[in-house]
Amino acid sequence: MTSYATSSARAEMNELRRLKTLLPPELQSWVMIEGSTEINPPLLQCEEIGRDEVEIQIDLAKWENFAIDQRNLLFWHEVARIQNDTIPKEGWEMAALAIGLGGAVGELWVQDGILLLLALSLCGISGYRLWQKNNGERSFQEAIEADQKAISLATRFGYSLPNAYKSLGSALKTLIEQTPSRRQRKRFEDRLQSLRRSATKAKKKMKSEI
Repeated sequence: MTSYATSSARAEMNELRRLKTLLPPELQSWVMIEGSTEINPPLLQCEEIGRDEVEIQIDLAKWENFAIDQRNLLFWHEVARIQNDTIPKEGWEMAALAIGLGGAVGELWVQDGILLLLALSLCGISGYRLWQKNNGERSFQEAIEADQKAISLATRFGYSLPNAYKSLGSALKTLIEQTPSRRQRKRFEDRLQSLRRSATKAKKKMKSEI
């Protein structure tokens, strides 16, 4: 049992090191890759861990269910999100909203108009940023853009364009099969449909250039 646990831990460390080599050189000094320690985490997630560092967290137990090429394209999707600056920030919005609401109530009590206006402005800005984060259409568009950049990263690392599309498409199919949440599954299905349309356009373009 101990031998199996040691072997499994070694395999996980090797996979994290392998993924590190898939980072573009310009990201390698400030993007960290770690196994997730959460209970039932998403397969992949990114978060800022400091002013100049981002961490990609991976559920290594679920990760084993994907082929190497699928893993690579899913990983590059997260890398693309970092490059596009669409990962969640440090979450100041909720704190700002709480401060703004508390300030607004306090200024209503003391009847200071300027401070009340400032508190309401803080509420408005933080509320808008929270709405942006949770806007479904916006986040879906960001995912589509990250898929396209993941394809570009794959070709940068030696994949042919058809194989890059094929690998990401099969990864999305596997995610659809393994995702119990209907809402999340629909999101993957929409991404797959968009990817297929993009692949068709790319195929036509390649034929026209021959």
